[in-house]
Amino acid sequence: MDLVADVARAVLYEGYILWPYRRSAMKNRQRWTFGGVFPEPYSRARGEDDAWQMQTECLVEGDGDATVDVHLCFLHVVERRVARVTDAGLEFVDELQIGDARHVAWEEATERQVLALRRALRTLDSTEYIPIGIPAGEAEEWLTDASGARVAVIKRSWEAIDGMLELSATRVGEQFYRVTARLVNRTAWRGELRDEALRRAFVSTHTILHVEGGSFISLMGPPEKLRAEVESCRNIGTWPVLAGEEGSHHTMLSSPIILYDYPRVAPESPGDLFDSCEIDQLLVLNMLTLTDEERREMRDTDPRTREMLERCQSLSPEQLLRLHGVIRDIHPIGDQ
Repeated sequence: MDLVADVARAVLYEGYILWPYRRSAMKNRQRWTFGGVFPEPYSRARGEDDAWQMQTECLVEGDGDATVDVHLCFLHVVERRVARVTDAGLEFVDELQIGDARHVAWEEATERQVLALRRALRTLDSTEYIPIGIPAGEAEEWLTDASGARVAVIKRSWEAIDGMLELSATRVGEQFYRVTARLVNRTAWRGELRDEALRRAFVSTHTILHVEGGSFISLMGPPEKLRAEVESCRNIGTWPVLAGEEGSHHTMLSSPIILYDYPRVAPESPGDLFDSCEIDQLLVLNMLTLTDEERREMRDTDPRTREMLERCQSLSPEQLLRLHGVIRDIHPIGDQ
């Protein structure tokens, strides 16, 4: 599953923050644009421009004893605020400087997972409902000056999310099942601001399905005799593809980003850049040409952008040369 996990993590953070990787960049002022599953009351009030459900549906060849594991992963938006300590209490500010470090307000994210393991297909003839409940919470990170006195605090907070994962399997003919994994956001929130709704949404939602005792049928290049059954699968806001070792049919990665069967993270890539449709070499070279002030803002924006900058700055000439380009044989869609 390492190949699947690598790809899943790359697409989970797709668009987390975009070049030029700074808070002030216009393109980073509206974030969380992939795979959002919003509170149903909010979504219905907006005419479902922002969906309240996501559904993965695919075809499995196997009998009723075949088992399926479902792994739901998503990001949960975390609000980061900064405040200085004053005689009157905490004073929240957009940014503050402590020694050489600058701290800024921003939105981060934390990874969440929901697992449904070892469901026999024959037991899913009636829909199984798996509740998802994430309580609201907060965490504090106190900042001290050179003397060790507390002078500021970073407060991270997240809103509650309530949802339901619905699993079912419908027999199709003698040797196939149509498996459905449906996520619904049942958070009872009726506000109107999208930024507030995002804090109560499943963001960048991905579903990974793994089958034992059976095999998935490619939705991109199915056998001709199964094309009609595959085309009747209804996927909402997501595109399932075969994942793992090429030629295997045991795992489906269902992503809000359109992929191909057996996607891979390029072995030349030095690490996450959150912009996987771009060219790593260009992004790395652009980072290396930033001014000192631009690099400073990139470091201050988010811990992940700080790590990315430091990683790119440490690349050797040989590692940079590997990014220049490579030619690979790619099988056409359906040629498995």
